[in-house]
Amino acid sequence: MTELVSKSLEELHGMLVAKEISAVDLTAETFEQIKATEPKVDSFITLNESNAMALAKAIDEKGISESNVLAGIPIGIKDNIVTKDLLTTAASKILANFEPIYDATVMEKVYQADMIPVGKLNMDEFAMGASTETSYFKKTKNAWDHTKVPGGSSGGSAAAVAAGQVPVSLGSDTGGSIRQPASFNGIVGMKPTYGRVSRFGLIAFASSLDQIGPMTRSVKDNALALSAISGFDAKDSTSAGVAVPDFAAGLTGDIKGMKVALPKEYMGEGIQPGVREAVLKAAETFRALGATVEEVSLPHSKYGVSVYYIIASSEASSNLQRFDGIRYGYRSENVKNLDDVYVNSRSEGFGEEVKRRIMLGTFSLSSGYYDAYFKKAGQVRTLIKQDFDKVFADYDLIIGPASPTVAFGLGENINDPITMYMNDILTIPVNLAGLPGMSVPAGFSEGLPVGLQIIGKHFDEATMYQAAYAFEQATDFHTKKPVILGGNNA
Repeated sequence: MTELVSKSLEELHGMLVAKEISAVDLTAETFEQIKATEPKVDSFITLNESNAMALAKAIDEKGISESNVLAGIPIGIKDNIVTKDLLTTAASKILANFEPIYDATVMEKVYQADMIPVGKLNMDEFAMGASTETSYFKKTKNAWDHTKVPGGSSGGSAAAVAAGQVPVSLGSDTGGSIRQPASFNGIVGMKPTYGRVSRFGLIAFASSLDQIGPMTRSVKDNALALSAISGFDAKDSTSAGVAVPDFAAGLTGDIKGMKVALPKEYMGEGIQPGVREAVLKAAETFRALGATVEEVSLPHSKYGVSVYYIIASSEASSNLQRFDGIRYGYRSENVKNLDDVYVNSRSEGFGEEVKRRIMLGTFSLSSGYYDAYFKKAGQVRTLIKQDFDKVFADYDLIIGPASPTVAFGLGENINDPITMYMNDILTIPVNLAGLPGMSVPAGFSEGLPVGLQIIGKHFDEATMYQAAYAFEQATDFHTKKPVILGGNNA
């Protein structure tokens, strides 16, 4: 399996078309790799082995089309994306026994592409966290160092790809939950433009911020996956009716004449020296490839974390009202009346971080505080978006660190909510503005991966992929492997 886990989606596709391997072979070896590495990484909550093997057999019998690069490719799914008849928990006790009766739109697209979902991946409970330590079920480990966190909330999705368990996974990103774990695990993670990918069937955290996106080992793999899951969906009122390009088709590695901005606010206090150095070297690589890189200012980005935790928590307090112990999910047995059903089911079913955010959001929306907090946060959100608009009037892309630090130790920050919240200081503004952002491997610090964040204009993921591909071709960071795959941790 070690040979297959290092292959790109196109290479795997070539082997499948040439019948060097079958979809059944690839899926069986995927489960072997998962079982071999899972005790060290703990990426998965639920495996989908029997259904996956049956689907692989059906795909082999139908035949794999040369034009469908993703046919027969195994994929891991973050456990807040609903999957018909397959346990979907959002890593919460309150949904520990929930089997949905329908598929999310992205799952329909996964099946249309003949991809094979092999299981549901661990995450922070209801996507609330930056380390995958708030999961009710387990703590996922970083693929590079099992004493470190994988990031969050899509930590399982990132670690599974980095550890070679799956070649591609789906995550969700509300304030950095794809990009930060991609950075921590040395892989490529894309948060598309808000509205590019349907949110129908994504268990909502903050509806104006959530986006589903792909996580892969290389830029081209990521581009192939995003093309497959994107597109308008009438079932999602925030879905955008924008054409979906073939993102992988235009990857030439030529970025001559491209104008790239480097915000000074993204390189200031709190950025680890090794992370800053890697980003500055990346900027030099862009210059060497023919792009212009200049310093700019995003003055309101410093308010991003404060704005985010008011808006996201307010939306979460509204979205999580549906988990009431009545219709589905966990119901407390310690009840004497209807009020007890609501209060005790939620008190026992939700974890500490989820309850903290529900209370913060309820307070922000309450009478007498709405104008002072939620309304004000919305106004500052507009200022953050306008900062980006001004920069994008003159530049094609913005670059900076994906995270201010490399992966930190398991248990190191979990009892310090403020430190945990500040982990997303560089990614949050992108969600507030609805922009696309991605993380690509850009070096190492303290033996751990550093991610370069690339931010693009609305619905201009193609330019981001072009720049990321050029950077990837000019460097070798994406070829490095963690010890679990025979590497030496750089």
